[in-house]
Amino acid sequence: MQPLGEILNDLVELQEEDLQEALTIQREKGGRLGEILVQQKKISEDTLLEARSRQSGLELVRALPLEPDPFFTERVPIQFLKKFKMIPIATPSESFIAVAEPLYFQQLDDLQRILHWEGMKTVLAPHNEIFVAINNAYDLSTRDSADQVMQDMDEEDPEAILSEIEETADLLDDTSDAPVIKLVNLILSQAVRDNASDIHIEPYKDRVKIRKRVDGILYDMYTPPKHVQAKLVSRVKIMAKMDIAEKRLPQDGRIEIRIADKNVDLRVSTLPTAFGERVVMRLLDKSSVLLSLTDLGMSERDLATFMQLIKAPHGIILVTGPTGSGKTTTLYSALSVLNKPDINIITVEDPIEYQINGISQMQVNPKIDLTFASGLRTIVRQDPDVILVGEIRDLETAEVAIQAALTGHLVFSTLHTNDAASAVTRLIDMGVEPFLVSSSVNAILAQRLVRKICPHCRETYRPSQAYLAQVGLSPGKFGDRVLYRGKGCPECLNTGYKGRLGIFELMILTDTLKSLILTTSDAGQIKKQALSSLASGMLTLRQDGLRKVLAGTTTLEEVFRVT
Repeated sequence: MQPLGEILNDLVELQEEDLQEALTIQREKGGRLGEILVQQKKISEDTLLEARSRQSGLELVRALPLEPDPFFTERVPIQFLKKFKMIPIATPSESFIAVAEPLYFQQLDDLQRILHWEGMKTVLAPHNEIFVAINNAYDLSTRDSADQVMQDMDEEDPEAILSEIEETADLLDDTSDAPVIKLVNLILSQAVRDNASDIHIEPYKDRVKIRKRVDGILYDMYTPPKHVQAKLVSRVKIMAKMDIAEKRLPQDGRIEIRIADKNVDLRVSTLPTAFGERVVMRLLDKSSVLLSLTDLGMSERDLATFMQLIKAPHGIILVTGPTGSGKTTTLYSALSVLNKPDINIITVEDPIEYQINGISQMQVNPKIDLTFASGLRTIVRQDPDVILVGEIRDLETAEVAIQAALTGHLVFSTLHTNDAASAVTRLIDMGVEPFLVSSSVNAILAQRLVRKICPHCRETYRPSQAYLAQVGLSPGKFGDRVLYRGKGCPECLNTGYKGRLGIFELMILTDTLKSLILTTSDAGQIKKQALSSLASGMLTLRQDGLRKVLAGTTTLEEVFRVT
């Protein structure tokens, strides 16, 4: 077999010193030569694949079917395929086994024997293509089994279910064959695969509705029979370590699960309603990488200004918007920029959504009287440079945050207001003196999340004059501009949207604005001044949204939905 180094040299003419450096790393730390060269950015993954294809004599297939036939999922565990990076593919025209690592020939023989595919053609494919295909295949098989579970639940005797619940309070004593355990596992795994942010279990008079929120919009998942409700809710409450006997009071809990390669934290909340307990689970993917500030969707000018603001020595920067508008993500992205060995960053949050290395994070706990205000007072004595306060909810927290800003700390926090100017009004309504607001607050960033047009099915169209007039845009202003929308495809669950980005309204408190705040707390006047000021040149949320519509990243409907 020709050495990989030689093949790579033929393909890209590797520098001798690069090859020697990679070989040294291999001798010292172990690992594989090709992967070390990719990590060192000396070759691309594509080149490595090409070289492995030549070395092993296997045909290279760069793309696998999006939804492979899941014929093998009953016989082969998902962990086996993921560990050895291989997947059997059967299409009407051909069948083969795709591998990312040609060296696992023993495991390849095992897979061929299990499937009675001895002598079947083997091809080489990229790692990520194989992982996506594996996840999709098992997702398709769980969709089928979800229908089967519902059928099993229908066939179960409702009386038996009720007596079973009365006899055994702990559903964990059930075998994992119990349909309810299967159903909960299916709901959670499907929601994680679809990147859902919330799961709702909603009881009604004669049915139970299970829905998921993806990219800010709710979609139906399942409608199990009514007699399943008590068992389903009890199973979730046991997983979240709640009191399953208490059905009259709201409760909060937490579940940690691992699905495939993801660690997911679930915050669970129950609410008693007329037809039983309603459950909402908020999903936080701990393994998801924090977004960098450049990926949030800020315009170049706003991003440059915001980068300057977060490097200020002291003052308050507020991020405002309703629940689920990405405020925490923006603040964590800002902290990641500042997170250096010479800066002491401490946060007080409720709850801690993501753990960040190098930052001390404290969880609020009202039961022991650890509130935002008392936590913040303690933090100030810990010699911090930068402080993050999860939310300013009351006058006490606002006053301590302002004192911290005035004594030389940079403070980040959030407020629930509709736009940037309203944040000033909200602080003054809480009881903060106007002169304290104007002397401590540096800037206010209002934000919303809009869904991005799916890149796989994006198409152009011209909006009708009637529609433009209806949403309050002058048809003359748009002229003959072409806009974009998603047609809907399997990649985006036929919604036309995939992923989200932010739209922003950045209001810097200039000297003129500070003087105005001393005389009035009227949000309308403050906003008018911010828009007219040449120094700040603020764009409203809607204006920023329309820019993104013209750039082809989102749609008019999305911008008007959130603004």
